[in-house]
Amino acid sequence: MEYRTLAETKEVAAVHPVDSRKPLSKRERLERWADLLDDHGGSLRSLYETEFAPRHKRRTMREDNSPLSVAFADPVLRGQGLQGDAYGDAIDFFGLSHGELHHILCYCHCGHMIRAGMVATRVREAASRVRESTGYGLQACIVTASAVAAAAIAALF
Repeated sequence: MEYRTLAETKEVAAVHPVDSRKPLSKRERLERWADLLDDHGGSLRSLYETEFAPRHKRRTMREDNSPLSVAFADPVLRGQGLQGDAYGDAIDFFGLSHGELHHILCYCHCGHMIRAGMVATRVREAASRVRESTGYGLQACIVTASAVAAAAIAALF
């Protein structure tokens, strides 16, 4: 590995500072992870049979050179609160369900090794399903549902 100062790095790459004090949304965290995986390239190790492990064991599952270790190597994600490269750390930090994370990195979906680009695609799919908070909350959903019901009843008459 070759070490360079920030000034030397700016000569050969675009450097975009990230304010790690501003909390990233769930979608932003997932998109950053996907970008890191794309940048990493190559093959990564999957996690073995996450669906069969007891919950307490599953939370501690990890592998060197896994998609989770790529995320944990990023100082921005660590600065945002990523605690480690174990399965449970990813569940907590990225806000994914067991089913979502299982699909992203379990051995049964990809074998022992998986291309980083494939994992990035799966992470982006999860990010695309994230609904960011609109600030309207449950009250707006109830009003909208009531309006839909009223319109349906009015259409009957």
